[in-house]
Order: sequence, then C-alpha cells, then structure tokens
Amino acid sequence: MLLKSIKLRNFRQFIDEQTVTFADDYEKNVTIIMGENGTGKTTLAQAFTWCLYGETDFEDKILLCKAKSQKMASGQTETVRVELALTHKEIEYTIISEQKYRKSDKKDKQVDTVGQRDFKIIYKKNGQIEYVKQNQLSVRIKEILPAELARYFFFDGERITIMSKRLAQGKGDEFVRAVRGLLGLDALMSAIDHLKKTIKDYDKKYDTGSDVKMEEYARDIDILEKKIEKNEIRISEIENEETPVTDRINELNVLIEKNKVSAELSKTKSKLKTRCETLVIQKEKNIDSLLSVFKKSPAYFARKMIHDSLIQLTETRKIEKSVPYVNEQTINHLINNGRCICGSEICMGNAAFNTLNELLNYVPPNSIGDSISHFKDICRVKVRDSYTMFLDFTNCYSNICACESDLNEAHQEIIDIDKQLLGLDDIGKLQTELQRYEIHFRDLHNEKIKLHEEIGGFKTDYNRIKTERDKLVLKDDNNRRVLTYREYAQYILNTINKQYTEAERNTRIKLENKINDIFHSIFGEGFTLTLNEKYDVNIVLNDIGSSTETSMAQNISIIFAFIAGVIQMARESREGESKLLISEPYPLVMDAPLSAFDKARIKTVCEVLPQIAEQVIIFIKDTDGEIAEEYLSHKIGKRLTFDSVNNSKIETIVR
Repeated sequence: MLLKSIKLRNFRQFIDEQTVTFADDYEKNVTIIMGENGTGKTTLAQAFTWCLYGETDFEDKILLCKAKSQKMASGQTETVRVELALTHKEIEYTIISEQKYRKSDKKDKQVDTVGQRDFKIIYKKNGQIEYVKQNQLSVRIKEILPAELARYFFFDGERITIMSKRLAQGKGDEFVRAVRGLLGLDALMSAIDHLKKTIKDYDKKYDTGSDVKMEEYARDIDILEKKIEKNEIRISEIENEETPVTDRINELNVLIEKNKVSAELSKTKSKLKTRCETLVIQKEKNIDSLLSVFKKSPAYFARKMIHDSLIQLTETRKIEKSVPYVNEQTINHLINNGRCICGSEICMGNAAFNTLNELLNYVPPNSIGDSISHFKDICRVKVRDSYTMFLDFTNCYSNICACESDLNEAHQEIIDIDKQLLGLDDIGKLQTELQRYEIHFRDLHNEKIKLHEEIGGFKTDYNRIKTERDKLVLKDDNNRRVLTYREYAQYILNTINKQYTEAERNTRIKLENKINDIFHSIFGEGFTLTLNEKYDVNIVLNDIGSSTETSMAQNISIIFAFIAGVIQMARESREGESKLLISEPYPLVMDAPLSAFDKARIKTVCEVLPQIAEQVIIFIKDTDGEIAEEYLSHKIGKRLTFDSVNNSKIETIVR
C-alpha cells in the first residue's frame, strides 16, 4: 500500500477542503511535513486511521473544525470528510469517510452528529470506476491494511512512548501480531484455525444411531473440549491481567528503591528473600535425605533380633557338618552302590556307612546349611548398614529444623522490614500497594498453574475417551468414512503446524539479525538484541555479555529497527522465490519521531529509514526540520508546512 494523497474537509483544524500530496517516487520517497505543536501534524496522522477504520485517539470525539462550527447558524449542517487515495496490489483506491454535524442550541455542546459515518471504497478496474459493495467494505479494508497492523505504520510520539515502555520491560507482545501479519504467517494461522474447526465439525458428524455408548462418548468429548477451551481462555485472560500487575510491581519497586531511607532496608529485604529461597531448597534436599535414610529403618528396628539370630546360628554348628553341593540323593546312591567315589567299601555297620547315615541329618532337604550361610551374610550387611541410621537420621532432622528455624527468622526479619517501610512517609503507601499487587500476582500465577494442571487431566481423559470412541466408530461404514476424512484433516493440520513452527522460527531468527543490523547502524555495535519465542526483547551489552537497561532513545531505535526489519523482510519475500510468505509494501507515517535523538542519531535514522521503507512520511517540529532536511535532502520528494491561522489552534492551512 502506497499513499498518493489525502483530502481533508473541515477535519479538526483543517477548515474547508485542503489537500496533502505525498511523494511516491522510488528514488525520492520521503514527504516532510513541518509545523509547530498544535498546527495539525497529529491530526493528519489521526485522519488516516479515521478514514480507514472510523477511529481516533482524540478525547474530543467531535471532529468538525471549531473555526467552521463557530460560523454555523443554528440548525445548519456541515460535513467532515476525509478522502484517501492509495494504490494496493497495483489497484488504485479512493477511500472516503464522511460524518455530518448539525449546529446545536445546547450551551454545553455546539454541534451534534447526524447519523452514522458514511464509508465507501472506490477503485478502478479495467479503466472503469467500481464501488466495493457495502457488505464487503470491512473485508476489503482488511485486505488493504488490517486495523491491528495499522498502528505499526501510523504512529505518533505517544504511541512510540508506550511501545518503548513495554520494550524497557522486555515485553514483545506488541510485535507478535505485526510479524505474523506482515510476513504472511497469518495465512498459516488462518489455515490452522480453519482445520481445527473442521476437525471439530467432523467429530460432530458421527452417526451414533442407537448406540448409547457412542452418545456418551460424544457428550463426554464435547464437555472436555469446552472445559479445555474455558481454561485456555482463562489462562489467556490471566496473562493479560499479569502484564499491568507486573508493570505496576516494577514501577512500585523502582519508586521504593529511589527512596534513600528505604534503600538499605529494601536491599536487606532482597537478600533475605534470596536467603529464603536458598533455605527452602536446602530444606527440601534434607527432607529427601531424611526419607532416604529412613529406608534403613526396618533393619535398624530389627537389629536386636538379627543379632540374636546370628549368635544362635553361630552356636549351632550344624552348618559346619554339611558338605557343599552334596544332597540326600548323592548319599543314598553311594550307600546303595556299596562303594564310595574314592573306592572305599560301604557296608552295613562299617565306619563309612555310619558317617554317611549321620550326614543325612544335615544335607538338603534335612539341612538348610547353604541357606543359613546366605541368610547370615545378608543379616551382617543389614546390621552393618543400620549402625549409622540413627545418627544419619538425627543429622538430617537437625538440618531440617535448622533450615526451618532460619527460614522463620528470615521471614520475621522481612515482616519487620515491611513494618519499618510501612512506617516511612510516602513509602508506606507504596509498600502497602506493592504487597497488594504481589499477592494479586501470586494468586494469578497459582490459578494459572492450577488451570494448566486441569488441562493436562482433561486432555488425558479426552485422549482416552476418543480412543475408545474411535474403536466403536470403525464398526459403521459411514463413521469410518468420517473418521478417514478427519484423519486427513488432522494430518494436514499437523503438517501445517510443523511448517508454521519452522517458518516462524526461521522468520524470528532472520528478523533478529535484521533488527541488529539496523540497530547497530544507529547506535553502534555495543549492544545486541535477542528475541525469544514470545518476541520478548532482551538487550545485551556486548563487552560484558549481560543484559542491560536502555534509554528512551535506544528503545525508540529498537522500534524503528523492528518495523524497518519487518518491512525489509517483507520486501525480500516479494522478491524471493517463495510465494507462501508474502507481504505488500506499506508506508511509514511518523509523528515527531526524531525528538528523542541527538543530532548524530537523527542523521543515522534519516539515512536508514528511506532505504528500507518504500514510502516515508514524517511530521517534524520546525526546530528539527533543518537537521532532517540536511540529511534527507536527496530523498525528499515533497515538502509541506502546516501553519496556524492568526496563531490559533483551531484553524490550519497547508502550504
């Protein structure tokens, strides 16, 4: 999408009809609009979003030019109109928004709106002018530029400040939608969502007939799906709730830390919290050791009986009278044979006969000599291991008690510090609020953990019931066919999911490199940016290899680098062979983006942006104008100035 021009009629400061034409030349693609605060730079930026989406950030929702309304007679009507000319995918569009206003007799309200905003889209097709049908307007606007992406291309200083604040906290949720939308990943996400819905629809098409079990399975699956969806929605809500809570906790901690009186107390409290965490870990380890030691308790408590048994077995010398590996069958064979294996004769009454008969009393099965020997070995080991059991148990228990005592002492010290902080001027309220937010955050965190655990249980039940249901499904021809279609859809979903995961990962890595290239060109190579899976931004100081806080100028540079990186990747995707991930060019419309930079940074920003974006429209204060023109002169295609009429803030003309 490239902007051609915008016509404003009675829109805020712009009385009657005034036209702003933008540079859209490939070489000279920069439009500079200069003016002091209040002359209408922000108004023009808002005119884009009102024309496209019917929305503005103005507190006063009356858009009619006050200079015009002051001249109107009671009952007279005037029209606010914004007409935006642009090209998108080589099609010329004219987008028109109109709102009628009537002069009112009310003292507290000069004008009233008349009806709803009139919105139309005109385009040229085969040289003929065509109108987009009323029921297709929202769809066509979404094709041109979705509202959720517009804020990345039409943004002012306040918007940059908000994004910078989020970046300072490492939060990248601002960027996820931009990446997906601008680099074509939304197409894959839409396919994934569609396939998920299709699979659910197939689950509803099974013919249960008179099978009560099938109906029961279908009902249980539906209930579990709703429970899982409910929990996932709540988890998403909690994550949205956590962000402002975390932001406020960070703000309060900063305010408390800034107080010199409470600084040392806060430092001590932080150390105590760390000590508490360490003690909790130590206590858990000692409990594990105690349980491990307690496994020896059966031998410890049986030690007296084992010891007595060993003495008894030692005193009876039966084990010594047995011969290893000789049993009753062996002896009977020798007696019956009448001759020993050594050749001696065995006959009734001789010494060999008597010895063998006496030995029958001690060999298996009449003797348990070998078993006793093995039993004695086991008993000796158990008795030996049990000697240290009481001492080990005592030591572990003492360590647990010591950890518990130290933990209680640390908690009490934290409570005492909190009481001291509460007693301080101003800090007391901050500390009370901090405790309230910390409790709220902990409650949210615990609720989220519980919801995840429930989801795990629901999914286990879901998979089990689904498996049982699928077994019944196979008994019916129609249901088998539905199951086959469902499995095809599931296979495609898995394939696209895999493709999306890979595409998103590659996109994120490539984007990270692009952002760093652009960021380094502005701030040098002292810092490196990293993006995790959630697009949270971490700034690493290269010299020491650790993260660091950033200034407002650096955060704004990151935003520029991010948007510029996305645009550059979008352009490359159009020029590459892959047509799956593809994006349309978009303009960058920025209100006072250079104020936070010094002259050196302004020079770099001015050099980088026109090289990456295909169209740049910058609103600049007169004080920054000369610097910007100096560095952008070779890229400027249009120069305009907004001037207030008679130094008023209600009427502006374009020169």
